[in-house]
Amino acid sequence: MSVEQYQRNVNSLDKDISLLEKKKAEIDKRCAEFQTKINSAQRSITPRTSASMAANKMRQITNWQSDYARKMSESADIGKKIADKRTKRNDAYIKLQREQQLEQSKSLKQMKQSYEKRINEFNEHMTQDIITNRDNINSENEEDYDVFVSHAWEDKEDFADEFVQSLCDYGIKVWYDTTQMKWGDSMRAKIDSGLKKSKFGVVVLSPDYIKEGKYWTKTELDGLFQMESINGKTLLPIWHNLTKKEVMMYSPTIASKLAMTSANMTPQEIAGELKKLLA
Repeated sequence: MSVEQYQRNVNSLDKDISLLEKKKAEIDKRCAEFQTKINSAQRSITPRTSASMAANKMRQITNWQSDYARKMSESADIGKKIADKRTKRNDAYIKLQREQQLEQSKSLKQMKQSYEKRINEFNEHMTQDIITNRDNINSENEEDYDVFVSHAWEDKEDFADEFVQSLCDYGIKVWYDTTQMKWGDSMRAKIDSGLKKSKFGVVVLSPDYIKEGKYWTKTELDGLFQMESINGKTLLPIWHNLTKKEVMMYSPTIASKLAMTSANMTPQEIAGELKKLLA
């Protein structure tokens, strides 16, 4: 039986008990009335009462006593029924409590299972988010270019363009401002992105590159130095129309690095050396 069925059974027994108790109360009231009449009639019989009057009252007393006994018997029967109903009601209530506890236990178990399911789903989502974020971070950190070419704009025509074309001919992926920068792009954001996504940084050092007031060339070189110190990415210098002394005066650190020079190598030859390095 379900909790609802046990509850209906308890409610039905409560209703039966209530009706029986009401009926018993009415019978007990009638018994009390008969007893009152009997007592009153008995007190009314005195030595002065005539024989006929006394006989009449005795008949009334006998009738009332008979009614009183019958009603008392009815009250006793109803009392037994009430006691029986209360026993059944107590048994039914115990069963109701047991069923309620059982259902409560089932409900708690279901709530626990639901809670655990939600926790597991949450953990799965969190794990997936972590994996997604990790993949995104890894994707962001992937090197999309083999070489970042830092140069002065003035050196494009006589060296940088030819050098970059030679690199591309070798299948080397190059970050070069002419191909990567579009109208309206943030120069700093593009340069930063290119630096982070390149394996090597090639610096075409020239008089125009190291000229005082060259903000962007200095920014790119500083960025390449940072990437080299933090991530170990190699900085590859090319001297173009510069002497060792001029490079030393500009940066002793970069002057200490082994460099290619356009004085004795063509752009194609330097690109070939870089191809070997990448291989």
